Amino acid sequence: MSRKATVTRDTKETQIQLTLELDGSGSSSIDTGVGFFNHMMEGFTRHGLFNLTLKVNGDLEVDDHHTIEDTGIVLGTAIAQAVGDKKGICRYGSMILPMDETLVLCAIDLCGRPYFSFEGEFTRDKVGDMETEMIREFFYAISYSAGMNLHMKILTGGNNHHMAEALFKAFAKALDAAVSFDGRITDVLSTKGTLS
Repeated sequence: MSRKATVTRDTKETQIQLTLELDGSGSSSIDTGVGFFNHMMEGFTRHGLFNLTLKVNGDLEVDDHHTIEDTGIVLGTAIAQAVGDKKGICRYGSMILPMDETLVLCAIDLCGRPYFSFEGEFTRDKVGDMETEMIREFFYAISYSAGMNLHMKILTGGNNHHMAEALFKAFAKALDAAVSFDGRITDVLSTKGTLS
């Protein structure tokens, strides 16, 4: 069974085509128009061992807000579609990830109910050509479009590039754990019998 989803979003602000394969090898083809965001999405793909094709045409003459937020919406939608009925998956995933002086935490519950908590402060407005405030907005959009409980925290700060990259990699590792199968789970991992 291939857990794969293709999602397209076409608005006056962005045109996005995304294909996500959960059981991949870490390969990617990414063009968002925002160089640092490309780098973050490549790290997400590689460290989660997903396959991702992403093409975004956004109104970058305004700023990067719509490009990044709408990509989060589309990626969250693709995660929800690709994971399917959630039978047999671990449901939960977490990662405490170091990157040099920086340490971040990410915890996920694919419960079907969106909730997002983010703790951490960046000390620069931008890293490369990406607004640092958009990192929070990106993960918020994923959480709500995927129906995911997502907690992220920068435990130890430092270099802004390192903090951003650690968050994307930690999210990838936590998501990979949450969507992984466990042979002992024969239905969905819930006493209610449903994850919604």
